[in-house]
Amino acid sequence: MHESKGRLDRGDGIELAWIKLDGAGPTVVFLPGFRSDMTGDKATALAAFCAARGQAMLRFDYSGHGASSGDFLDGTIGVWAADALAAVDALTEGPLILVGSSMGGWIALLTALARPERMAGLIGIAAAPDFTQRLMWDSMTPAERETLQRDGVLYVPSQYGDPTPITMKLIQDGASRHVLTGRIGLHCPVRLLHGQADPDVPWELALRIAEQVETPDVRVILVKDGDHRLSRPSDLALLRTTLAGLLGEDGT
Repeated sequence: MHESKGRLDRGDGIELAWIKLDGAGPTVVFLPGFRSDMTGDKATALAAFCAARGQAMLRFDYSGHGASSGDFLDGTIGVWAADALAAVDALTEGPLILVGSSMGGWIALLTALARPERMAGLIGIAAAPDFTQRLMWDSMTPAERETLQRDGVLYVPSQYGDPTPITMKLIQDGASRHVLTGRIGLHCPVRLLHGQADPDVPWELALRIAEQVETPDVRVILVKDGDHRLSRPSDLALLRTTLAGLLGEDGT
């Protein structure tokens, strides 16, 4: 199984780091979450799964994330969705199965809507479409909103490490990228995994996505004691089994 690595110039001097496995189609594309990258547990577990089965896979870092260049504070949903399209268009061919974690679930939906003819499937892991409005702006106190509007950035505590910077342009751009405003024109199989003990993204959001995508081939899989990351061995096993099902295998 041949693995290659490289950097993709977006055309403006910002380079996106990527790792690719050659193999059979459809190509599995992993889309990380907000402030996450392609070296996390879910991404590497999927890479091992695909390598063992001779499945093509692409993983990459958005600008300002991981090994890619660029400043995180310059990023928006639109910028990172454009990064995803640039990587997919330049580094893959044929049908795709998109696997999006948290924010990556939103990016996956935007990518699928932009390339519907290539979609063979989509998996959301604690998918968080429209989170800049629902989970950020709407949950801020008046004082936090005032700080954000005055300074252009707000730093909020995070249980995952350093405080999370939220920029005003992230909020404003996100408002123009909402997908849960009506029917979502996806016609490929969709699988949504979500932990019911997720403290960051309500599991009910998976039900809303399922209701609004147009494809009838949707399954929502809830993990009662699952957290936001869904990176325990049992969670990763569920992810492998879910992907295997879309690939027509039993996952064993």
